[in-house]
Amino acid sequence: MAQARQALSSLSGFPEWLPAGRLVEQSFIDTLRRTFELHGFSGIETRAVEPLSELTRKGETSKEVYLLSRLQADPRDAEETDPRKQLGLHFDLTVPFARYVLDNAGTLHFPFKRYQIQKVWRGERPQEGRFREFIQADIDIVGDGALPLHNDVEVPLIMHRALAALPIPPVTIHVSNRKVAQGFYQSIGLADSQLAEVLRVVDKIDKIGADAVAAELVEAVGATAGQAGQALRLAEITSAEPQVVADAVKAALEGAEPTDLLAEGLAELTELLTTAARRRPGAIVADLKIARGLDYYTGTVYESFMAGHEDLGSVCSGGRYDSLASNGKRTFPGVGISIGVSRILARVIGAGLIEVSRPVPTAVLVAVADEEHRAASDAVADVLRARGVAADVAPTAAKFGKQIRFADKRAIPFVWFPGSAGAPDSVKDIRSGVQVEADAATWQPPAADLAPRLLVPGDEEVDA
Repeated sequence: MAQARQALSSLSGFPEWLPAGRLVEQSFIDTLRRTFELHGFSGIETRAVEPLSELTRKGETSKEVYLLSRLQADPRDAEETDPRKQLGLHFDLTVPFARYVLDNAGTLHFPFKRYQIQKVWRGERPQEGRFREFIQADIDIVGDGALPLHNDVEVPLIMHRALAALPIPPVTIHVSNRKVAQGFYQSIGLADSQLAEVLRVVDKIDKIGADAVAAELVEAVGATAGQAGQALRLAEITSAEPQVVADAVKAALEGAEPTDLLAEGLAELTELLTTAARRRPGAIVADLKIARGLDYYTGTVYESFMAGHEDLGSVCSGGRYDSLASNGKRTFPGVGISIGVSRILARVIGAGLIEVSRPVPTAVLVAVADEEHRAASDAVADVLRARGVAADVAPTAAKFGKQIRFADKRAIPFVWFPGSAGAPDSVKDIRSGVQVEADAATWQPPAADLAPRLLVPGDEEVDA
């Protein structure tokens, strides 16, 4: 029986935080939510399941989808017996959001700005920072028929502000444009039938290295050695300076005539960089090796890296999708970006970059003199709670020393002692040992002790 319990507890890819970690997670989510709402985004939550046909119609994601079925299927239920009606757990929040837009297009006001902080499920091999069940935090802006380019810079700048509000190392958002890549490949003579595969291969450059990418472009895609070299030159371009990027792209062409698509993409990218440099210097840098694996991206694409933790990979990614949400009569182009909340949490908690001042919300433990007087302790706790002070009552009427140790193990800063025989109540700060008379109707703990606080080594505390 013990072996069975151990096997269940070792299920990988499904993170379960201890209470202190959960406090960090909740603090992150609250901070993100506040930032998104400050910028006019409305919160939504979509269902966990979508038709399999919708989940797999864009991009190479079928291997990542968890199917939904009952242990004992009802033969009368078409959703369980008809392969065309199979359901799967969503692997990201963009696909269900596109469906949500279509379902509610007659009611929503466009451009529609939404944020969504929700769990997703992805059937990939678990490793550090990669889970089978994890939380994502997305923002998207969707238009009706058209969506101006300024939204392509608005979205990453807002997300950068949200990330900067978290007690984590600085994050830089790397940006590219699929039109630049596709137009460049067309300009150097690659066939349209090769473009999707070239994008897929180049997107692996950080994983397998430039030499391996060049070899795969030649052997698997059919590019010439010269074309592979030019593709790598494009992928090496990185700068926050718009003109530097434009000049480097033209140099990588090695005299080839740029296509209209390349010119359009380069104009969009340089405009984004110019605006970002003016509004939030240092937040965004062009990085032309970024392609993004999902096929629904059509223009701007983003990936983001945390300073000193680049080995973790991208912690925030997204891009523009012009045709993901369409009902045949109306098209709703959008641009969005997503934070891998669980990925960041796993690193900052695991590496000890963030701790909490206490693992419980309780600020005050109300002592119990004896079980006959527990009602008096309950009454004190209720008065404190009504005033917004988190209070708990000692589980047993042990000696006061044991009750104080109970609080100390949980880092509860104060212990309250109800008065007896007409004597006033008192409260003790068990860290300093100072004990003073107190009235539950008026006493207030210091602001720093009212709620758990995140502790960042070498920095100040922040509210949890």
